[in-house]
Amino acid sequence: MDNIGIAQFDQNAFNNFVLEHNAIGFFDKAIKLKSGRLSHFYVNWRKVTKDAFRTEQLAKFIISYVGDNLQPIPDCIIGVPEGATKSAELAQYLWARESVNYGPGSHPLPMMRAKPKEHGDPKDKYYVGAPRGRTVILEDVTTTGDSLLQAIDRLLETDGVELIAAIGITNRMEKRDDGRSVERAVAERNVAYFAMSNALELLPEAYKRLQPDDDIARAVEEEFEKYGEQPLKLR
Repeated sequence: MDNIGIAQFDQNAFNNFVLEHNAIGFFDKAIKLKSGRLSHFYVNWRKVTKDAFRTEQLAKFIISYVGDNLQPIPDCIIGVPEGATKSAELAQYLWARESVNYGPGSHPLPMMRAKPKEHGDPKDKYYVGAPRGRTVILEDVTTTGDSLLQAIDRLLETDGVELIAAIGITNRMEKRDDGRSVERAVAERNVAYFAMSNALELLPEAYKRLQPDDDIARAVEEEFEKYGEQPLKLR
């Protein structure tokens, strides 16, 4: 194994990290998500990545998860813009630093652009530093997975990249409008999908901690009846 000194991924510790930093919680009034759906619960990793120390903690969980779940190990971790950009860049730095061959030119530090650059060198059109080699695409939250799928399609068209996996930091466990799961939609592009955490496990614990009223709990349960990969009971 090329990378050394990386701790094993601890699922319970990571779930507690999610809960303790309020990356998941409830809304009194439903809000519209990027997917266009209305929801009474949120998963918001931007609340965590505003802080340097917490972002480093998250990045360490990411590289532990990558080290435990992917063989052969990747050369490169890149984030879906813009939600996973910061956590992916820091994870890539920490991942590269643990490599026995770490040195000048050994590892890229890539970033995917949210919008293509319309001028300058064509090779910089989609990236600020392009990925190369065995690559993992990281998404902070997957709902319908549209942003993730767009990023996957871009990477599959990029020379010198072997896309080996997509990782969601938290999967909301919702079906897409066509009835497919995000995992299935990704798999249809011949890419494996992994989730470091998921709403079906996290929401019951968040409910115990935050104790929203019964109307909110009922609304979230109804969301999972409509969109969920599985039903959810909070009460």
